[in-house]
Amino acid sequence: MDNTLKTADWPRREGLRALIAALGAENMRWVGGAVRDTLIGAEVHDVDCATLHTPDRVIDLCKQAGIRTVPTGIDHGTVTAILEDGTVEVTTLRHDVSTDGRRATVSFAKEWREDAARRDFTINALYAHPETLEISDYFGGLDDLAARTVRFIGDARERIAEDHLRILRYYRFQARFGAELDSVAEDACSDLAATLKGLSRERVADELLRLLALPDPCATVERMLSRAVLPVILPETKRTHVAALRQLIEHEANQKVAPDAIRRLAALLPPSPEVAQDVAARLRLSKAQRARLVSASERRGEDAAKPQALAYALSPNFAVDRLLLLGADSRVLDGWKLPVFPLKGGQIVARGVGAGPEVARILQAIEREWIAEGFPDDNRVAALLDAVLSKP
Repeated sequence: MDNTLKTADWPRREGLRALIAALGAENMRWVGGAVRDTLIGAEVHDVDCATLHTPDRVIDLCKQAGIRTVPTGIDHGTVTAILEDGTVEVTTLRHDVSTDGRRATVSFAKEWREDAARRDFTINALYAHPETLEISDYFGGLDDLAARTVRFIGDARERIAEDHLRILRYYRFQARFGAELDSVAEDACSDLAATLKGLSRERVADELLRLLALPDPCATVERMLSRAVLPVILPETKRTHVAALRQLIEHEANQKVAPDAIRRLAALLPPSPEVAQDVAARLRLSKAQRARLVSASERRGEDAAKPQALAYALSPNFAVDRLLLLGADSRVLDGWKLPVFPLKGGQIVARGVGAGPEVARILQAIEREWIAEGFPDDNRVAALLDAVLSKP
């Protein structure tokens, strides 16, 4: 595999050059996602750095160089450097002292290979020298990346025993990068799936939603179901729901709608508000995510008949979710602006109706007709008001 790091733009960022000057090129390496993604031509979002320096030393050296830092994970050796062109997580080389599947006690290390050995997958243990951009590959990550194989470093069961979340991480990385299946990893994930029950709900939800947000996670979700992994975290999902997810992804692609994890989660559940509420609570979704999941679960076939009325009643985003889940065309809402009902209570009072419940009743009746007629202009609303007020 060619070292495309040497032609990539991100290693030449001014902020990163300043960080290299502060820490010293021989004391640091770029590692993880930025290296991996560059090598396969994917977009780079976050840059991570491994260093021989202790966290206190990192903070001191950055301060001397005028670089602000935040001790985001200092107990585990991580300091975030705030640079003018982004942030970088700087983590001291580590090895695990003890693990319980949920959290690890770490000790600082002095060897790059020792730090690499505690990482999850071979493709995530690629280190790049910040100046020469030469890659250090201790566990065959370059070959695995070229073959699109997601493989645990060392014994898969030991890696999972250290952190049970690695089961879900394996499937997410398999959905994103994998082509060749690693049967050893698959067996380990399946056999140890029950350990996911001991993880925090937030960590499980984060991994699940990141998986569902990928371009097409369907084959992976199907395997998670067949290997008894998905039922541990989403027991409501059956094969028919995976088929619904596949159809949803096809509709998104055909209508050029961006993938959305909450919409896709809705496809994996029965269309039941009660189930949606239970899942949202179990995964500890945010208030906004919960509202969206519940709304999607309330979809009905008649929603597709008047998409603009649906968007007015719910919100355009909620309406798009329902339309796509129903297999309807959501593009009718592209560029559509939510109309404002032009009638106010004061206008009705000015026509001689006493303030109170009758005004509200008239407003609601005319708004319903206005929606049913497709949001006509002010003249039509005035005519509707005349018609109502003329009735004995």
